Amino acid sequence: MAKTGTTTQGLRAAIERSGYYPALVAEAVEAAVGGEPIASYVVHQETTFDQNEVRRHVTVLVLTANRFIVSHTDEQAADNSSPTPYATTSTESVKLDRISSIVVSRVVANPEAYTPGTLPREVVLTIGWGAVSRIDLEPAACGDPNCDADHGYTGNSTADDLSLRVSEAGDGPDTVAQTLAFAQSLSEATAATR
Repeated sequence: MAKTGTTTQGLRAAIERSGYYPALVAEAVEAAVGGEPIASYVVHQETTFDQNEVRRHVTVLVLTANRFIVSHTDEQAADNSSPTPYATTSTESVKLDRISSIVVSRVVANPEAYTPGTLPREVVLTIGWGAVSRIDLEPAACGDPNCDADHGYTGNSTADDLSLRVSEAGDGPDTVAQTLAFAQSLSEATAATR
């Protein structure tokens, strides 16, 4: 469930409502934010199924006047390194002028009857700042079907440091709206830094 807002107290309350190790998550996020005022945030808790295990994950996105902060917390089952279950939390702080792309993908049902202002069924927010890139390569070919020459490779590089998917069915319409609002705030903030 995602929550969005603009205050430190609101952020803390949203983290607590997610119910996912709130003391751990809040401490990590608040340390990364420091004393900066919060312009916007989203808290998204997600449950996944991994073979025979249920795993939870929370992502917290925070926008300040100068930075975009992303925090991930995952829980892990006991393993060779730890006899008890444990959680891993990480935060990354990115200067707004480093953000190179913000992609908002919207899935809309019955597009022929779409009315402006109607919420999409699903939203995927992808943000790139150059920390992680994906390269998709495939053999290059020419138009001659009888050619067996090596034409090298062709492909593309995609920056996708963060991808957050929310849906009306899984997260509710408020979450979809909140994610769109955060994406708009982030887009406006990065445009102002150019």
